[in-house]
Amino acid sequence: MSTARIQPTVTAACVLSSTIKHHFGLTSLRLPTNHSAAFRRQRIKRNLTVSMSATSISDPLEICVKASLTVPDKLGDCPFCQRVLLTLEEKNLPYDMKFVDLGNKPEWFLKLNPDGKVPVIKFEENWVSDSDVITQALEEKFPDPPLAIPPEKASVGSKIFSTFIGFLKSKDPGDGTEQALLDELSALNDHIKENGPFINGERVSAADLALGPKLYHLEIALGHYKNWSVPESLPYVKSYMKEIFSRDSFVNTRALPEDVIAGWRPKVVG
Repeated sequence: MSTARIQPTVTAACVLSSTIKHHFGLTSLRLPTNHSAAFRRQRIKRNLTVSMSATSISDPLEICVKASLTVPDKLGDCPFCQRVLLTLEEKNLPYDMKFVDLGNKPEWFLKLNPDGKVPVIKFEENWVSDSDVITQALEEKFPDPPLAIPPEKASVGSKIFSTFIGFLKSKDPGDGTEQALLDELSALNDHIKENGPFINGERVSAADLALGPKLYHLEIALGHYKNWSVPESLPYVKSYMKEIFSRDSFVNTRALPEDVIAGWRPKVVG
């Protein structure tokens, strides 16, 4: 298959499927030209090798993400934003981050996304929210390299995040929340032992890009607030986390540890 090396400088031609468009009732919205103080952007430019069979793209995809709580003009601590950014990185797609202060959401942002949540990405003139929908659309329009995962493996590790939050918020050491988290991590450990190094085997998949940011939050928040870490009895989970966290795509999109700590503070002290 022929390939072409491109520079991310012209117009994107990424189009959502008609099914997704119809389901979400998407409308065309543009960003204002005079950006507010609550908005920052950072453009990621790279030389890219893109399959000629894929939808043509040369202008960076615009994506609104959470702004840092601790450092100006830096990416914040949203694991769902990182999931989408990881997908863009792993597919070698250029993107333009727009940092949104979620504590002071600008009017233009609420107009394009009344729910006020991030991430939100622009496909042509349509702004699309929800990391599930965004990553599905990216896989559909930019299938190389493939990140899709078989349905029977898609739910691996899916309960870890909720049990982590339960344990983090818990004030009672005997309420079972720690054991619930350990049970979910043990299930992941068994799966990676049999199927690893990633959830779908030798290659990273969408499931890893969804779970990795959540494990990163788990490691930092529980380490800081509970002096807790994944036990040595779960070596495959520990090696999996090390493998994910060391990928270039993860290093390029991870939040600062101090942002993760600040982001979870209300859950702990509230």
